[in-house]
Amino acid sequence: MHGYTQGKDEYLTRLRRIEGQIRGLQRMVEEDKYCIDILTQVSAATKALQSVSLGLMDEHLRHCVSDAIAKGGDEADEKIKEASDVIARLVRS
Repeated sequence: MHGYTQGKDEYLTRLRRIEGQIRGLQRMVEEDKYCIDILTQVSAATKALQSVSLGLMDEHLRHCVSDAIAKGGDEADEKIKEASDVIARLVRS
């Protein structure tokens, strides 16, 4: 079981909302809306995705990584490196 399983419905709701934001952005471009208005909505969608990412990262650390650390060994080292790598990707994006 993944760490986010208990909040799965909430994550799906948030992702569907973001999907709607993206469709709205497409309409704005199709309708030649003002650039700044589109950029404002891009920023909002980006922030929403970042929020989902942070929530998933928190769940991963609290469940998957902490369980691996409790077990110890190579799995613990692998999960810590995996988490570190994904944090680096999130920071760069």
